[in-house]
Amino acid sequence: MKSAVEQLATYKSVHLNPNNIRTHFIGVPLIIWSVFLMLNFIPVNLLSLPNLYINVNVASAFAIGTLIYYFILHKGLALGLTIFIVPVLITTTLAAQHGAGWLVAIAVFVVGWAIQFIGHKYEKAKPAFIDDLNQLLIGPFFLMAELYFMLGFGKELEEEITPIAWDKRRALEAKKRQTA
Repeated sequence: MKSAVEQLATYKSVHLNPNNIRTHFIGVPLIIWSVFLMLNFIPVNLLSLPNLYINVNVASAFAIGTLIYYFILHKGLALGLTIFIVPVLITTTLAAQHGAGWLVAIAVFVVGWAIQFIGHKYEKAKPAFIDDLNQLLIGPFFLMAELYFMLGFGKELEEEITPIAWDKRRALEAKKRQTA
């Protein structure tokens, strides 16, 4: 498994433009929210303990699995993502229970992706997931890292990933020039 530094550097290599990053702070949460809403419509309860008011459905199982992956990569960033994911799970569960349907989920999903692709127009680089589907999971992880960096945390991590990201970007640009 690739390290947090490798994953973040790969993602950052096509997310160096501040305008692109700003669009991702809107688009990625919209996409995450819509995916969790869609997962709430899959009629499978993996575990139900009614006396404890615990339901583990596909959405919560996906959240747990993803958060375990994030904790393996970086405990601090995973803690921040847990604080983000819990309200997403709660609001999407409530939305599903109170009539928000597939149409709402799909509309939010499409708007989120439109914002993402606008960001990549600023970047003039294709999204990271085009070459590595795992980068779809790294998007939220990257944004949490960027938030940490903005708040003055994780400077060592930022100083480690940024030069690697620029090297990867230069290699991508050189490859693009060769094929043009």
